[in-house]
Amino acid sequence: MISDTEPCDLTAVEAARLVRERHITAVELVESCLRRIERVNGTVNAIVTLVADQALAEAAKADADLAAGHLRGPLHGLPVAHKDLVDTAGIRTTYGSRLYEEHVPDRDAVIVRRMRAAGAITVGKTNTPEFGTGSHTVNAVFGATRNPYDTARSAGGSSGGAAAALATGMVPLADGSDMGGSLRNPASFCNVTGLRPTPGLVPSPATGTAAWYTLGVSGPMARTVGDLALLLGVIAGFDHSSPLTLPGDGSEFTALSNALSSSLSHALSAPDGLTGLRVAWSPDLGGLPVDPDTAAITARAPAVFERLGARVERVDLDLSAADDAFRIYRAWYYTLAYGELPQSELAENVRWNVTAGRALTAADLARAERLRTGLFRRMSAFWANYDLLIAPVSQVPPFPVEEPHVAVVAGVPMPDYLAWMRSAYWISVLHAPAASVPCGFTPDGLPVGVQLVGRPYGDAGVLRAAAAFEAATGHAARRPPLLG
Repeated sequence: MISDTEPCDLTAVEAARLVRERHITAVELVESCLRRIERVNGTVNAIVTLVADQALAEAAKADADLAAGHLRGPLHGLPVAHKDLVDTAGIRTTYGSRLYEEHVPDRDAVIVRRMRAAGAITVGKTNTPEFGTGSHTVNAVFGATRNPYDTARSAGGSSGGAAAALATGMVPLADGSDMGGSLRNPASFCNVTGLRPTPGLVPSPATGTAAWYTLGVSGPMARTVGDLALLLGVIAGFDHSSPLTLPGDGSEFTALSNALSSSLSHALSAPDGLTGLRVAWSPDLGGLPVDPDTAAITARAPAVFERLGARVERVDLDLSAADDAFRIYRAWYYTLAYGELPQSELAENVRWNVTAGRALTAADLARAERLRTGLFRRMSAFWANYDLLIAPVSQVPPFPVEEPHVAVVAGVPMPDYLAWMRSAYWISVLHAPAASVPCGFTPDGLPVGVQLVGRPYGDAGVLRAAAAFEAATGHAARRPPLLG
């Protein structure tokens, strides 16, 4: 065993190495995670379906395989949790909806299959709002997930259960999904990391209903950037069931994770580690209201990149054209995916989106396509001059858990439940990778992340920059007071 360190608090990279080298067993690692779940999950409500016996049996099998010389893959023996939106064979999957409260799929989603094939051990499912609707994790089946840094606050969403589970050491890795910020917002709120990958890098979560839809993506969440790369290396790559998946097998990210766990992370965080990187800094993405505490914390990021050798320039970047495009595409998708369900049984936000979709016209869809195409062209010119864009992830720090959504930002009323997350969902329209990395804490001790956006298909570059920032600041090492 490891002295002075609970195995569940190890990074995924380190835990995988220790299991592989047989310094700890997969059973010991899973048992440690289960103890942590027993200790804190009742407080934060992150894991909503637990399969402890199954996890322990799989861990014993992983140890036996290793003893026989069979290493399943880079996640061999690692406990993981899956968002309750992704199907898990034989394990209840509710999608956060009362309509599916007892639903048990008979097959795994693609990313679940890939994680299991790489040796991961499922311990349970993480909480999400109904069908992932909204950046606050609460639903009629399981209730709200609470922020580990202040349990009176929201953990964000829609991958809020995953973020809270990671922050408290319940699991070292978790998957999530992101349409309007659902990987990035909870990472920011819970002081962990999340990556919205370029659409197509990971098989689409909407393949069964909207195979060519690019706003919704699946992606990794973890406590460190190296762990993000480790999981991305497993879940990325071509899949025949998803027509937009990119060629490749994710090995680029496995190699990056290995490099970040050795000398590369030190090199990147050296004073000249990011020399030559051209960074654009936008504090409000073109006039969005931003909470003063959030603004003050994210404003520290440019100086960090400058110390690392990057050239940073403040830009006046107007992404407001993304607003109409996102809302139209989102409404269209909701009507397609959920329009045939009994509306009276659905949460208010889901019904609102379906209603908006039913009111769309051909002219609306044409406007959305025209706006998004124009924005992509303008951003193509932008990426000719810059390698990275830094901006706020969320416009506010974690808000009270009893509130359904943020109603006012920096004195500006929000017209609906979506509006307070424009800083995230405008980025979703860009077809670009975006990471949330811990950036600091408010005077009240609430986490705030910074958003690092790269050019389309530049996911590896975003992760390298994120790793450098993470190592230079050390914010990711601060654990919740809930853990003592």
